[in-house]
Amino acid sequence: MSEVAQETQPEFWRPPSPVVADQVVLRAAIPTFAETCSRCGTEFLLGSRFCHSCGGRRPEALDAAVKADAAAMAGLWEQAVARVRSVITGVSWSKVRFPAWLHYLHFHEIKRWVGLSTASLIAFVMGVACVAGALMVGLLTARTFVDWQAIQFYRAEWLLAATASFVAGILLKKPSSRDRDSD
Repeated sequence: MSEVAQETQPEFWRPPSPVVADQVVLRAAIPTFAETCSRCGTEFLLGSRFCHSCGGRRPEALDAAVKADAAAMAGLWEQAVARVRSVITGVSWSKVRFPAWLHYLHFHEIKRWVGLSTASLIAFVMGVACVAGALMVGLLTARTFVDWQAIQFYRAEWLLAATASFVAGILLKKPSSRDRDSD
């Protein structure tokens, strides 16, 4: 490389310094670190809003006004929760009349209606919840291709968990009396 640039001044290799009003402005060298995920410690990819390893959200840079607004909203939320709690504790639940069809939503009623064992029904409900999770991941918006890939990866993980749960439900199902008679 030294043969290419012969007789160069040593200043040629220094980074340029901006000149303002005939004075050289020196930039303060502030060491900057790459942002890392607070959950797993992995560095965020450039421009991504999610961690590519664990899926954690990238923290937003907040200024003082936004932090003050967030604190005010937190105070309002605490007041609303306190009001709801006082209303709920003030209700006499023994006097409340529930609809007659509500007993169909009891766990044991669903278990009898579907004909599954307790463990099998729990695995089925977990599988349905995982499918719902895969659908909800689709609501996330991706700004970059890397974000889109991460969202697809999370969707695949939810569907894999749903498949495992449904298989566990099949394996935990007790054979019915019809199945035992045919053997």
